[in-house]
Amino acid sequence: MRIGVLTGGGDCPGLNAVIRAIVRRGSADWGNEFVGYRDGWKGPLENFTAPLGVEQVRGILPRGGTILGSSRTNPLKVEGGIETIAANMEANGVDGLIVIGGEDTLGVAKSLSDSGVKVIGVPKTIDNDLGATDYTFGFDTAVNIAMEAIDRLHTTAESHHRVLIVEVMGRHAGWIAFHSGLAGGANVILIPEQEFDLDRVCGYIEKRFEDQYSPIVVVAEGARPVGGFPDEDESNTDAFGHVRLGGVAHWLEGQIEAKTGKEARATVLGHVQRGGTPTAFDRVLATRFGLHAIEAANEGNWGRMTALRSTEIDLVDLGDAVAVLKTVPPELYNEAEVFFG
Repeated sequence: MRIGVLTGGGDCPGLNAVIRAIVRRGSADWGNEFVGYRDGWKGPLENFTAPLGVEQVRGILPRGGTILGSSRTNPLKVEGGIETIAANMEANGVDGLIVIGGEDTLGVAKSLSDSGVKVIGVPKTIDNDLGATDYTFGFDTAVNIAMEAIDRLHTTAESHHRVLIVEVMGRHAGWIAFHSGLAGGANVILIPEQEFDLDRVCGYIEKRFEDQYSPIVVVAEGARPVGGFPDEDESNTDAFGHVRLGGVAHWLEGQIEAKTGKEARATVLGHVQRGGTPTAFDRVLATRFGLHAIEAANEGNWGRMTALRSTEIDLVDLGDAVAVLKTVPPELYNEAEVFFG
């Protein structure tokens, strides 16, 4: 069987581990041949391919990013996009497709599957916001990078008696902010799931200074104050309709200085969280996802996605994979609030 493989959406530590596992097991156990589709959905849409075999996957386990490249190309916004992909797959002799991606990429995979194309999904997002799986690879790496940054910033905050604000990724879900903030000893954690009261945040900050300590504020990029930002521009969107985020930390910097009189400095981690080598947890999880994805393909379990359930890898319907966005529940956030201020 000849199988296509693509990686879509934002790059993520562990993608190469998935690709490696798919190719190594598929070649050894079933004699599969592989076609690498370049740059996400742009690959099958424009017939942009790359060789993909055992030789190409040697040594890629610890590498961040993806050897296949990625993009935010959305075939659903291209007239006849699904039909073009199916035709290009047929022309390449590709029997089925393994798609590694997050909510948007897997949403396209679901549409492709509904049209009759054989597709297997593998969940990928550093945001950990896919409801059908307990964890996604890349999340653990991102949390550890953010936690290390917070650890380092504590010393600068104390030395200069400043408020230090750390902005991490998280458009609709605050999992990275919650985990890294709790692990890093942040004094305030702000997440998209709950609008924050600026006066209350400033109260936590002032209390921290009264105790002769300097506060660390961790904020997810999608966090918003009560009532939203004044004059917020939502016109800059990507192919999937997502507003380009970023800047909440710098907004907080000015507001906190104005309201408390304390010096504040913002650090935006941005794409640093996506880069570099994956942690051991992410390497293992990504490898297991790849092993089970190629097994599902060879057993004919198309239209499914690999998912971590407790310690086991299960298969779930692609529709379930994108049905529910997994967000930080209020009761979990309440646990972190014990340490605010």
